[in-house]
Order: sequence, then C-alpha cells, then structure tokens
Amino acid sequence: MQFGRCLEEFEIGAVYKHWPGKTVTEYDDHLFCLLTMNHHPAHLDTHYAENTTQFKQNIVVGNYVYSLLLGMSVADVSGKAIANLEVESLRHIAPTFHGDTLYGETEVLAVTPSRSKDDRGVVHVETRGYKQDGTVVCVFRRKVLVPTRAAQTEHGEQPGRPAPRP
Repeated sequence: MQFGRCLEEFEIGAVYKHWPGKTVTEYDDHLFCLLTMNHHPAHLDTHYAENTTQFKQNIVVGNYVYSLLLGMSVADVSGKAIANLEVESLRHIAPTFHGDTLYGETEVLAVTPSRSKDDRGVVHVETRGYKQDGTVVCVFRRKVLVPTRAAQTEHGEQPGRPAPRP
C-alpha cells in the first residue's frame, strides 16, 4: 500500500480522493476541545448552543475539522514528506455538527523541484473537506517538502524501520 508520494509522482491538476471518511461524534469533538483547552460553550454546552447559536446545536470545533482533513490527506500527499512547510490559507466555509461524516480530497496546484538540493521539491496542494451531503465545510492550501524518487530509492521505502530479530 502506498503511503505518500515522491516528487515525480505529483501531477498538477491531479485530485486525490481520500478514503475513508470519518463520522464526527460528540465524544471526538469534546475530547479535542478539552485536549486543546478550547472551552467555548458553542462546542461543549448543548443548552448554550440550543439557546444562543443560530444553528441551535453544538458546532464541531474548526481546528478538529482541519486536523481530520489534514490527517486524511497524509496517505495520499505527505506520507513521504521531509517537512510540512506552510499552511498558506485555511477557510471554514460551513459548520460541521455531531453526526456529520467528513470526506476530503486534495488537488495538486504546483510541483517545484528544489533549486538548492536535487533530492527534493515542494508540492503545493489544496484540500477540500465536505459533508455527506456534499456541502464544502473547509478548504486549506499548504506546501509540503517531499523527496525525489532517487532520494527515496537511496533511503529505502520505509527508512528507519528495524528488521525483526530471530
């Protein structure tokens, strides 16, 4: 199973549809909020959300939505990455609620070989996340530093993986 791509494997305009999706539970959202110390009642307090928000229900915290989509993209985009260089933009388009299922896809915007090191290059991508009904909820662009195929061959498919001892 492929995990990430080398520089030569990215083509401008290619779209990777990440699989599987993830249904967001109340537990997921609350745990993420508590771990990151985001205690806003719109995410944690059902009574507050029902009585004071326009949606009349808890809203999933945006950074969790972003984190899920980023994680979904790793196997297709950054599994071989040397470094994540930049998150250029991050937009939350529509709310996500408990019980929604998120899906993601990533489009390759640019592929730029490094000018200083011939064993790597930068891939510029846009990831879009959408719910089960197709509503786009989050869009972000990022740049990832990835190795070339030659560098990957030199270091092996799974660099750093130990061999089992008898």
